[in-house]
Amino acid sequence: MRYIIIGAGAVGATIGGRLAESGRAVVLVARGAHAEALKKDGLRLTTADGTRLHRLPVATGPAELGELRPDDVLLLTVKTQDAIAALDAWGDAEVAGGGTAAQRLPLLCAQNGVESERLALRRFSRVYGVCVWLPATFLEPGVVSALCAPFTGILHLGKAADGSDARIRAVAADLAGAGFEAPVVEDVMRWKYAKLLGNLGNAIQATTGPEPDPAKAALLLRAIREGKAAFDAAGIGYATEAEQSAARDGKADPPAGVRGGSSWQSLARGTGSVEADYLNGEISLLGRLHGVPTPVNDVLRHAANIFAREGLPPGAMSIADLTSLADEAAARG
Repeated sequence: MRYIIIGAGAVGATIGGRLAESGRAVVLVARGAHAEALKKDGLRLTTADGTRLHRLPVATGPAELGELRPDDVLLLTVKTQDAIAALDAWGDAEVAGGGTAAQRLPLLCAQNGVESERLALRRFSRVYGVCVWLPATFLEPGVVSALCAPFTGILHLGKAADGSDARIRAVAADLAGAGFEAPVVEDVMRWKYAKLLGNLGNAIQATTGPEPDPAKAALLLRAIREGKAAFDAAGIGYATEAEQSAARDGKADPPAGVRGGSSWQSLARGTGSVEADYLNGEISLLGRLHGVPTPVNDVLRHAANIFAREGLPPGAMSIADLTSLADEAAARG
């Protein structure tokens, strides 16, 4: 199998680099200065094992590859706000022997949130979910670090519509051989909904900074309570905290120190967008559909988007001000 990493940022480049180290064929898909750096200087990937330079094929879109191979696996790792453009571009790509990628090739959604699987299933016949536990940093073009150990990350895999098959088990075997814990599960979206609850804090970190603070923890707890209430009202199951702890315990421990998450990194790189619409916004959506108030998540989504749109530096807001906005929204009902 050849792995085409669509969106070779922090997560995508780490997975692609590690797969390449284990002897798998990999193509990195990127854009802008990052694509230029990957083409010119290669991918400098640092893991707990050290730093390696990978010189891999790099593309900005499917046209540069010509006909795709029947054994290609598409790994979607762009942020969810960029998913539709990527799905449309790659879904129409022709595959050797006839048909398109959307008709013939497996697509794995390795992203935060739960929306990309729904978007993909409208277009692709074979869609798989990946619940990503892979703390990684991407702040400079061509340079990525992922320092967890003993595994580089934990990737739960399964069919987006529940279940598993031989194809995803083969992918899992490749990932396991590349330094990841890669369990195949029959209910991958249940794991992704659980991960979403933790990602509700991405907006807090992006706007107020990554440093630990009891007030930040308290606001996150309020956002998670809204999320669980919305899930319960919608009849959505999610992995328990005990299950998640057991799955991660001692397997992919990040190094000590403060590290900015994906939304913080997006602001630091000045990308102009964050995932808040598909993280906190998912809770707002479910709340509106099922009559559950979600004032904290509404405020977090709005604040993070303002930061991205206006190019504000990450951490420029105080947690006291952010909490005050959430309190005011809750009081308005």
